[in-house]
Amino acid sequence: MQIYLPIAEVSVNIFLLIGLGGLVGILSGLFGVGGGFLMTPLLFFIGIPPAVAVATEANQIVASSFSGALAHFRRRTIDIKMGWFLVAGGLIGSAFGVQIFKILRDIGQVDLLVKLCYVIFLGIIGSLMLWESIRALVRSSKKNRHIRIRRHNWVHRLPLKVRFRASNLYISCIPPFIIGVIVGFLAAIMGVGGGFILVPVMIYIIGMPTKVVIGTSLFQIIFVTGFTTLLHSTQNYSVDALLALILLIGGVVGAQIGTRLGVYLKAEQLRILLALLVLVVCVKLGLELLLMPEELFSLQEITR
Repeated sequence: MQIYLPIAEVSVNIFLLIGLGGLVGILSGLFGVGGGFLMTPLLFFIGIPPAVAVATEANQIVASSFSGALAHFRRRTIDIKMGWFLVAGGLIGSAFGVQIFKILRDIGQVDLLVKLCYVIFLGIIGSLMLWESIRALVRSSKKNRHIRIRRHNWVHRLPLKVRFRASNLYISCIPPFIIGVIVGFLAAIMGVGGGFILVPVMIYIIGMPTKVVIGTSLFQIIFVTGFTTLLHSTQNYSVDALLALILLIGGVVGAQIGTRLGVYLKAEQLRILLALLVLVVCVKLGLELLLMPEELFSLQEITR
């Protein structure tokens, strides 16, 4: 059953879209990630223009993040104060990213930018995840050791210190703000929530307790991706609401399935599977950029 997407200007099988949403939903339930960094490249592969894929996926992330953040708010596992610093930086980074996106779209280079960003970030993240997962498997096969996260480093010696009671931290507000700027820029350019970068940074660099990291990340993502969606919709006119709705339906169902499947696999095994999947998508995008296209065009100077 084909359905026409007016903003993307393509006809796509509706069951394929629901299936993609369900697949990423399963991955979200299995691995605890938003899935935007996988869904957006998958939309490229089925013919959705990158500009539309990026803006629309940001719209879908708002809904899924709100549901997750609400649950964390009830459990009081959100550092609201830290979240507002992340949001402040995220709004600035998002606004800057949307302007860069608009300029490159006007000159016809936005598709190249988006795909290059994905190849670089997916390659780095996939490799690091695979390496860390293999190390975790090796450690688990040996004598169990308690790994303590460093709670104090150079970041904590910066000026403009603020007390974050929910995280039990007294640190500079500069790192959260800068991290927010980076994540906001990535949200505008790549259509991702940024949790796959934000969560490890909050744990290993800022030193936040793990119990409040996920909720705080989702809190930030709601505002930043919502703002990004608004800017893309009003300035680039690239948000396809119908596409977002179909993906969201599949994602909600898939997330429930993934949550149940996750109990049968070990955490290290799950991370290895996710890392391999990320690297496969990275290689596919990289080959599309490097290999010769099927249709060749040439420009010749016309002389009189």
